[in-house]
Formats: sequence, structure tokens, C-alpha cells
Amino acid sequence: MAIPLEAINAASAHEKHIHSGHPSTLHLWWARRPLAACRAILFCQLVDDPSEYVDELLADEKTLKAAKAELEARKKKREQDKVDGKTIPADEKPLSLENIAIELERTRLFKIIEELVRWENSTNEEVLERARAEIRRCCGDELPPVYDPFSGGGSIPLEAQRLGLPAYGSDLNPVAVMIGKAMIEIPPKFANQPPMHPGTKENLSYRGAEGLAEDIRYYSKLLRDKAWEKIGHLYPKITLSQRDGGGEATVLAWLWARTVASPNPAVGGAHIPLVSTYWLCRKPKKKVWIVPNVEGTRITFDVNYGEPRDPNAVAAGTKVGRGANFTCLLTGDAVPADYVKKEGMAGRMGWQLLGIVAEGKGGRRYVSPDPQHIKTAFSEIPDWRPEYPLSQHPQYMSVTNYGPKNVSDLFMDRQTIALNAFSNCIPEVIEQIDASEEYKEAIATYLALGVSRLANRQSTSTFWDNGSEKVQQVFAMQALPMRWDTAEGNPFSNSSGNFIGQIDYLAKAIGTLPSQQPGGKEVHKDAQTVDFNNFVISTDPPYYDNVPYADLSDFFYVWLRRALKDHYPDLFQTVLVPKAEELVADHQRHKGRDPADGFFLDGMTNVMRHMAEQGRKDVPAAIYYAFRQGEVDEGGTSSKGWATFLQSVITAGYQVDATWPVRTELVGNLKKNRNALATSVVLSCRKRSESAEVVTRSEFMRALKRELPTAMKEMQRANIAPVDIPQASIGPGIGIFSRYESVLESDDSQMTVKSALQIINQQLDEFLSEQEGEFDADTRFALHWFAQNGYESGAFGDADNLARARGISVESVKHAGVAESAAGKVRILKREELLDDWDPNTDPHLTVWECCQYLIRALENEGEHAAATLLKKMGADKAEAVKDLAYSLYDICSNKRKDAKEATSYNALIAVWTELTRQAATISDYEITGDRQTAMNI
Repeated sequence: MAIPLEAINAASAHEKHIHSGHPSTLHLWWARRPLAACRAILFCQLVDDPSEYVDELLADEKTLKAAKAELEARKKKREQDKVDGKTIPADEKPLSLENIAIELERTRLFKIIEELVRWENSTNEEVLERARAEIRRCCGDELPPVYDPFSGGGSIPLEAQRLGLPAYGSDLNPVAVMIGKAMIEIPPKFANQPPMHPGTKENLSYRGAEGLAEDIRYYSKLLRDKAWEKIGHLYPKITLSQRDGGGEATVLAWLWARTVASPNPAVGGAHIPLVSTYWLCRKPKKKVWIVPNVEGTRITFDVNYGEPRDPNAVAAGTKVGRGANFTCLLTGDAVPADYVKKEGMAGRMGWQLLGIVAEGKGGRRYVSPDPQHIKTAFSEIPDWRPEYPLSQHPQYMSVTNYGPKNVSDLFMDRQTIALNAFSNCIPEVIEQIDASEEYKEAIATYLALGVSRLANRQSTSTFWDNGSEKVQQVFAMQALPMRWDTAEGNPFSNSSGNFIGQIDYLAKAIGTLPSQQPGGKEVHKDAQTVDFNNFVISTDPPYYDNVPYADLSDFFYVWLRRALKDHYPDLFQTVLVPKAEELVADHQRHKGRDPADGFFLDGMTNVMRHMAEQGRKDVPAAIYYAFRQGEVDEGGTSSKGWATFLQSVITAGYQVDATWPVRTELVGNLKKNRNALATSVVLSCRKRSESAEVVTRSEFMRALKRELPTAMKEMQRANIAPVDIPQASIGPGIGIFSRYESVLESDDSQMTVKSALQIINQQLDEFLSEQEGEFDADTRFALHWFAQNGYESGAFGDADNLARARGISVESVKHAGVAESAAGKVRILKREELLDDWDPNTDPHLTVWECCQYLIRALENEGEHAAATLLKKMGADKAEAVKDLAYSLYDICSNKRKDAKEATSYNALIAVWTELTRQAATISDYEITGDRQTAMNI
């Protein structure tokens, strides 16, 4: 069915800003799909498009009455449009009772989806039940089971469960499985139960998993206290100066820098710090930085408050440019990256304390290094270390380029001791719970996940965020990079990175999870061995050569295994995460590009074949796939990853019905969001008919020419952003290709998906080119001249030839206010050069080009209301032509001229088109004319 992409994308973007109570805060997992998108896609999979049941609609008295009334209203409007001389678009659907009924029903379903995807409605049972009722209506009065064989962070099974569907997920990665169990399997077992702890209860009644969440918080404090008894002496307080309020304060973090011996032998091997910045705090009203003191071969640091004389030097620290290049503080010599790498690989790096961050009244307090604190930090060694080999992947595990070989090398001694203490005390805490063994195991699971979360803040790969004054997590990106200076957080503090803070995030997530029956099921399984019989399939497979999460997740696995291997022995059989079977085209792991590609294609095809053959035939499968901007080669098709994945889907026997571009990335501001490429393309797939034909290349191309323009018009009417059109167009294009058993080339070989994508993209270009035939001659001239020259000048003779070919002259374009012509040169006017007092109602030579440029200028300079007012003045006919032109200009700027800045303007216009037309409809004629009598006459 059609889906309200704009609402889904907006809700997905908004969700990225939700932290407290969001399920993603239970435990880190990479590249989670937004819950809003998963919820909407599941609904769209299971609820039929109204075109499938139009007879039922017309048999309903209420619907029939509404459709008849709307039909009469539209007929009257069309007659009036004819009187007013307005043209009816040639591709507009005919007015019929059937089409009106479908449209009204689709609008009703869209409203359900728009409500469903809002974050604040994720626990609204009234909204959720409306969605469930529609699913039951279309699925034989049942809520069918859903399976995701690549469950990862668990978004899809979780949202299936929220919709009341029996939810099943599996993954090869034990960390993902543990997260999935914690989200969908455990909470329903204890739904609506009060907490078991002996303390004062927080509530009078408990819904869902609120009681479980309260117990997690209660027993986490008990765990913290037991850990403090064992290792609290390793976390001393710090004495503050009178300037900072005096007295003793709890340390929030110790800020360390790695050191290497100076490369200059004259200083006798003295160690020097590798500091990426001297800034400790860069807030506008609070500047704190450190200054080095050099006495002989000894280097110390002092904390300074205020504005430094040379902020650039403070920002740089001892680092020089990019990479591992530094300056020696003792001699001023360069410390090149090769030398740093050599010292690291030889195990000769050390640590130096740069400063201490304390919890003070009214904010953070910064203290110069204290010798006793340095001594305490290295006073004990852990009795157990995770001595397991780190992956040596050069791209995602760059930390290993500088020495770390084992997981244990990612933690300082005190950090390892702390994580050990918290893990070791879990059984002591669990024994104090007066409850069933199953409930004790549940609490142990969440406490262990809390320790795993703590590891993400207790590692040499964390860093001090001098903007927000906190310890930032290890995985600020999907990689394990080398950190030259690190923040060692205090797990017993009350601030950033402490253990109770980690548990608080986790418990809030648990308290808001759907926990109604039926409960979900998450298992440890290779996707190639899953039985999909009777399941609706909705899944987010791994991207072709994306991040090998198996390598990264060892970081968490070692701590989860240490705490939970007795509770989940089957899940934690291996000492590290299984890697060989991970379904990604990892050229490093498979020792070459061709073997990696073959592994991915064979494995993914195998999974897709099982899905196509075993999954439910009455419901389409939804397959998410990551799509990266710029993945287009010289042949006009997406890169090998995208083509390879689609090849596996089609070879497996699937026909692609539609593709939906869904934005899933956090974008910093609205302007960027308007130009953000969809990072997921959702494929709607059904098993290809057994009677599918074999056709020739020419027959395939004729089908494309016949069907693709109509589909593209539908997308433009739906205001899909130009930046998403290439991905969205894959749906109808590859849908035509995949409905055939095969498409034969002239030599009788089977056409590949890559070749099909090239042809589809060519047809898309032709469609956009043909649209210009609907524009006025001056606009067609401007469009071609802009494609050749942008806003630069070109020869008058070339412009004259171009204009004559369109039946006009250069003087005509100049008179229209589109271009200037002087001294044998012609140039398109930039938006800032256009008239200040332009009005489409008084322009004697009005063009679509002008309307588009003035509209963008109004949007960018004055905002949406000003643009909507201008749109109202232009009228509906001109407005539709402006939108078509914006699509064409975006294509020219992004694909031909490679002008990303200009492309952003056209994409932004389409991105807000629905809002502009909504606002324009509310603007009165009086606001437009300023004349009440004229407005009444209009």
C-alpha cells in the first residue's frame, strides 16, 4: 500500500532526540532502526491497500455516502476550473466513485499511521488498539506472528510485540540476542506485577514492567554498595581549593594522556605526553584548560581558568595535524606517527595524569594532578582480565594499530578491577532476592547489562567531552579508534558515567516496554537455518560490506559472558562472538574481495530463498536495506553492495512490489534534514509467480517506458523529496524487472540486476527530461542553459541558438527577468539578483522559472509563511509546474553539475511542499490582496 512517508520520516527523526525511556537506552547496539518506522512498516505490511477491497468500501453505507458527496463537490470544482480557464493535468485520475472511495479510505488509514508513529503514542493503548483492529480486519481476525532473522538491536520484534503480534527474533550475535531477550522475552513474564524488594514501594499500582524496573533500580544500589565495600578505597576524594569551594569532593573523572619515550636520545628516554587538546571546558562562560610545566626532563600540568592567550595552541595540545603526529614538550622535536606506532606496538606506552574533574556545588570543578591519586590508580592489579584476542580489522579496530592486542588492553587496571567487582557481586545480590529462580535470573540479566553498559564508560577508549563536561562513551562511532587522552570515570560518583546512572537509563527503558501477552521469543541462530513457516517476515539484514559488528561486540561480550554464562550456557558457549558466519562481505576476514562478495551473495540468497519459499504468501515481506549517498558508479547504477543485495533477493524468487525510502539518521537541524538521504530503503516483496514469463530486453524496456512515468508522477504527488527519488524509483522499476522469470539480453544471457538498475536510472532521467515539455519556453531555455553553465556566463551565440530552438529569443528571456545579456555574454540571474518587489499577479511575462526561484528565496530568507503566501498568489496550476521544475533542477544540480549547495535548495522546497500548500490553503484572499472588496469579488 501507499504510506505516509513524510509523517514516518518526521517521527523517525524526532525519535533520535528521545533518550529517557527509549528502548535504545537499555544497551548500545549499532544502527538501530527507528521504532516509529518499524511500527509503521509492520502496519503497512499487514493492512491491505484500499484498492484491494473497493467493493467492500462501496457496500458500506457510510463510506458510499461520503464518497458520493465528495464526488459531487469535485465535479463542481472541476466545472468551475473550466470556467476560470484552469487546465486539468493530463495524468490526473478520473473522477469516479471507486477512486474517491479509495482515496477517502486511504486518508483514514494514513491518519491511523500518523498517530501510530508519534513517540508519545508508543504506550497509548487506544491508538495501538485502533491499529490492531485494522490488522485483525485484514488478517482473518488474527494478529499473525512476525519473524526477524537479523534482529540486531531488536527494533522490529519489539514493535511487532507493541502491535500485539507474536514476536520472534534471532541473531547470530549473542550480544544482540541478549538485548532482544531483555526487550521482548523477559518483561512479559512479569507483567503487571509489583516489585519484590523489601524496601518502600514507589507506586500503589504497577502496569507492564514497571515493577520489574523498580526492582532493577533497587538491587542495582545494593550491587553498587557491595562493590564499594570491596574497592571503594581505590576511589579517593579530592581536596578542593578555596576558589572551588574548599573541602573534599567526589571525583567524577581522572583525565589521562598516553605517553611515549621522547625520540630524542638526549633526554634519556624520558616519557612525553600525547595530548590531543589542552581544553578541559570550552563553554562560553567557563573556560578551563591545562598548561604544561617543564623542569629538566619532568613534565607536569596545572589547571587554569579563563581565556588563554593562544586558544589555537590550547586546542591543539601536543598534537600536530591529523593522525598520530605530536610534538615533544621536552625538545620541541617532531614525534611522527610511525614512531608512535612503533612504541605502541612494542608495548612501551605509559600514562600521565593531566587533571582531575570533581563534583562541586553548582558545577564541575577542575583540579591539577595529585600525586597520591596517581599512586592509588596503579596500586592494585586485577585478579582477572579479559585476555582474549582483539580483531585486527584495520578499518574498524584502528586502536590495534598502536599496540592493543587483547580485549584487556582496552581497560586500565582500575577499570578492570571495577568491572570485575560489579560482575562478581551480582550473585551475592541475587541470593538476597525472595522470589522465583526465573525472577532472580531476570534481575541478574539486567544487572549484567548494566555492567556491560558501564564498560562503555570505563575504558581507555572513552574521552572527556569539554563541551558538555562529561565522560563520552567508547562507541561514539561504529569503530574502536585510538584515544590519546582518555577520561577514567568514577563508577561510584553521582555524575557522568557512574554505575547507577547506567542502570537508571536501562530501568527507564524497561518500564516503558510493551509487556503484554503474547510474549516474544529471541533465540541464538544463524539466519540461514531459520524455519520461516507461517511467519510474516520483517527484517533488517546486514549491509553488504558494512561494519563487522561481531568484531566490535567482543567489547561487551566478554563482560556479559563473565556475569551470565551460568544463566545462559548455550548463548555464551564461545569465548568470543562468532565471526566466520557473520553475513557481511568483509574483505579482511575472507582474504579478498571476490571471496567476500561470493560469501555474502551465496549466504544472503540462501536466507532470502528460505524466506520466499517458507514465509506467509498472503502478506508481503518487508526487507530494510541501508543505502549510502553517493553510491552511484559511472554506469548510473548504485554500487556493487546495493546491486548484489537486490540480486540475492530476486534470485531467491522474490518480486519487489515497492520501495519506501525511510530516513533513519539523526540530523542536526531542519535544513540538513531536508536534504538528508534516506538511510534505509524498505523493500516490499512477494514470492514471484510460478507462471512468470521470460522476456527480452526490449520488452522489459517497453514495460518501463509504459509504467514508470505513472509511478514517478505518483511519487511527486506524494512530495517524496528529490534526494529520495532515485531510491524510491527502484521500487516500480525493479518491480517490473523482478516480476519476470528472467530478462534476456540480445545474446540470450540473463540480464543482471546491475544492468537493470542502469536502465531504470536512464528511464528516470528521460522522465525528468520529458517533464520540461510542460514548461513555458523561457523556462525550458533557462533549464538547459543552467544545466550547461550554472550561474556563469556563456556566449551569446550559443544562447541564441538554444532560444531559437525553443521558438523564442534571448531578448524574451531577458524581458522575463530570468537572465541578463550584455557584451556578447548571457547569464542566468542568481536569486539574490531578482527583484525585491516581485508579484506573480502583476508580472506581465510570468515564467515557471521565476516562480520557482522567488519561492525558494522567500523560503530561505523569510520562512514558510512568506513562501506559502507567494505560493497562494501563484495559483494551483503554476504551483504544480514549480514543483516539477524543482525535481528537474535537483537532478541537474546533484547528478550533472555536482552542485550540492544548489541542490539542497530544490530538495528543501519539496521537503516542505505539503506544509506550504497547507498554509497556503489557510491564507485568505484578503491577506493576498489587502483589499476586502476585491477579495469578496474573488
